[in-house]
Amino acid sequence: MPDSMSITAATVDPGLLDLPWDLPLDEWPDDTIAALPKGISRHLVRFVHLSGYVVAVKETSEELARSEYDMLRTLQRLDVPCVDPLAVITNRVGRDGEALQPVLVTRHLRFSLPYRALYSQTLRPDTATRLVDALAVLLVRLHIIGFFWGDVSLSNTLFRRDAGAFAAYLVDAETGKLYPGGLSNGQRENDLEIARVNIAGELLDLEAGGRLDENADPVDVSNGIVAQYRTLWGELTGTEQFAAAERWRINDRVERLNDLGFDIEELSIKTAEGGTQVRITPKVVDAGHHQRRLLRLTGIDAGENQARRLLNDLDAYRARNGRDELDEEMVAHEWVSRVFEPVVRAIPRDLRGRLEPAEVFHELLEHRWFMSQQEQRSVSLPEATTAYINDVLRHRRDERTLINPPTSSLALPIETDGVPVSPEDAEDWRANV
Repeated sequence: MPDSMSITAATVDPGLLDLPWDLPLDEWPDDTIAALPKGISRHLVRFVHLSGYVVAVKETSEELARSEYDMLRTLQRLDVPCVDPLAVITNRVGRDGEALQPVLVTRHLRFSLPYRALYSQTLRPDTATRLVDALAVLLVRLHIIGFFWGDVSLSNTLFRRDAGAFAAYLVDAETGKLYPGGLSNGQRENDLEIARVNIAGELLDLEAGGRLDENADPVDVSNGIVAQYRTLWGELTGTEQFAAAERWRINDRVERLNDLGFDIEELSIKTAEGGTQVRITPKVVDAGHHQRRLLRLTGIDAGENQARRLLNDLDAYRARNGRDELDEEMVAHEWVSRVFEPVVRAIPRDLRGRLEPAEVFHELLEHRWFMSQQEQRSVSLPEATTAYINDVLRHRRDERTLINPPTSSLALPIETDGVPVSPEDAEDWRANV
């Protein structure tokens, strides 16, 4: 470690001191580099092994590195999905005595992938739409807390599977600014337009490289973020007016917001026209309604859609076994020990990096339903677990630390009415479940 080098971090990992900071990032030795897929970046970014995990190291200016580090820490405190900032390293000096660029170090988000690596051969229209939908949810969450991103794009986002959908995480906060008083409509529209243009360009780039399905229109897909954003924003912040006799619509609004994954801090309810009309305006706390409930009941930390799916199975277990009168936390503990944990333990050690446990459980439930439909009987969970491990999980890529993603589609041994389906149809089935 050079004598003049400076490390700024909340908690310093001693392993940081052993990295070759006296070399430009593009000259770091291969045994230090982790071969993970990267998105497009205006700066040089390398993935590096550190103390048993992987970090992303980005060369940039000292001002931008410190600003982004502080912003990411602030977003974490506000419970926004983003990468974990570890350190800013400045005053680097090369072996020839020349000054080297400062770097920002962030922890690699396990089980996450850049959009280019999500599909090995082509990005299908439905998948492209789901990525854009996930990005729209992230953008709404950022705008609710008053964050102007300034560079919204698929490249500046990481995606994790979330019960058949995707959850988006902010990666690059370099251009972002936080406005405690909230964003103006103009600022929100500016971010939307940036998103629309950037996404169209990224998908056109995939199309030019033959990696976008021929039925997908990049412009139509990119326009989808605007439509999805406006729907979410209206549901989360819009005022609703109805007759006093329809007060049930208040609970209906709350349930719709919960289904979107958002909690309610308070509802502003005002009567009008002599008490015959009721106007409600929700004040949204943030996303994560199902995540927080699942974590509170079971200690399982999952994505929002994953949490919703696991809670549905927990509620079904409670009803199926006559546990309605028991304390919810007691039933949750029983469900974890008798249902969830046995499934996780059944996964062979060499397959545990394929998907995170909550996503495995979601896919298992879907596979069990698929088997029951095919065989016209109720398939037990242990039977479905064995079939899922052998027929699906063994054929998946390792998403914990995906290295050199393959360039061909994976064909699953799936049959319909005894007739093997094509690899393309198998890929469609896997995406839909």
